[in-house]
Amino acid sequence: MKKSMRKLASAVLAGLMVASLTACGGGDDAKKDTKSAGKGDFANLKEVELIGADTAAKDAIGQKFGEAVAKNVADITGGKLKIDYHPNGELGGDEDLIRQLKSNDIQIVVCQMAPLTAVIPETAVFDLPMSFAKYKGDAIDKVLNGNGEFNKKLSAAYDKAGLHYLGILQNGTFRLTTANRDLKTVDDYKGLKIRTMSNKNHMDFWSALGANPTPLAFSELYFALQSGTVDAEENASDTIVNSNFNEVQKYLADTNHILYANQMAINKKAYDSLDPAYQKALNQAVKQAMDELRPTLEKVDKDNKDILKKRGMTEITYDKSFFDQVLNNEGVKALYKKIDDQIGGLGTTLMKELDAASK
Repeated sequence: MKKSMRKLASAVLAGLMVASLTACGGGDDAKKDTKSAGKGDFANLKEVELIGADTAAKDAIGQKFGEAVAKNVADITGGKLKIDYHPNGELGGDEDLIRQLKSNDIQIVVCQMAPLTAVIPETAVFDLPMSFAKYKGDAIDKVLNGNGEFNKKLSAAYDKAGLHYLGILQNGTFRLTTANRDLKTVDDYKGLKIRTMSNKNHMDFWSALGANPTPLAFSELYFALQSGTVDAEENASDTIVNSNFNEVQKYLADTNHILYANQMAINKKAYDSLDPAYQKALNQAVKQAMDELRPTLEKVDKDNKDILKKRGMTEITYDKSFFDQVLNNEGVKALYKKIDDQIGGLGTTLMKELDAASK
């Protein structure tokens, strides 16, 4: 009996020594285990680190979205699932990030919708000019992040492209137009050299209005405006403020032509390889971030417009007749039909669900 007790005491002492060594950082594996012990459903799971990135302007909502999700998922899992997040184009431009996302070199990307059309044709539904302009953010959110047919078809399109749709952050705010020309009427857009993203539908829209769209890397835009290479550009108000475009542009036109929406996608193989508990945690982290940030977007938009006006820009607003004239433009109507036909009527589905969600 005494011999057995001595053996038991020796085993306990050895265990205490191992625990002591581990706490002091004995070995790389020990460091990794103790660095994030996890909690609840995650305590016995292996630590996983994903790489995330965006090309948003500094402090723009795209960056805040990605960083909020990274923080939330680390908090939820006790640090067992982490996102090593790189904002502001640290890992490349939109096309670079999407290519890396497809190849699983990075796992998560936050971006606006336009760059995705090259790999997910159905996202061209967001190129339908002014399609969201008359709807409130809550109604739009029900359609984009709800359980309706539109969301199901969009999610399936992401899956087909080897990606997994996590959600879209928006609240009924829009991309605006800045210029060094007083754009009071539709006719004032004729001949306007405007920088656009590399998206054919966006370019076709501006061409239909008689403008001269010019795709250009965002990093080159300030100097292009300063030198007169282009006369105008279009972005959300926070991007315009944070990029100091007021220094090289005089007018801020509320064209509201494209919904200001930042989507988050993860490589599908990366998502499918996650333990279900991690998948649930990531989905929860995204929802929490959207719930937290979405109510701030309207105020952010208004505050940024006020900042731009205080910095000397003149805001141009339009009444219903302006938007009616744009939407009745033959080139714009042809673009609507072309896009909707190409994406299997997804635009029609979108408009029906937006109308229903608004009632």
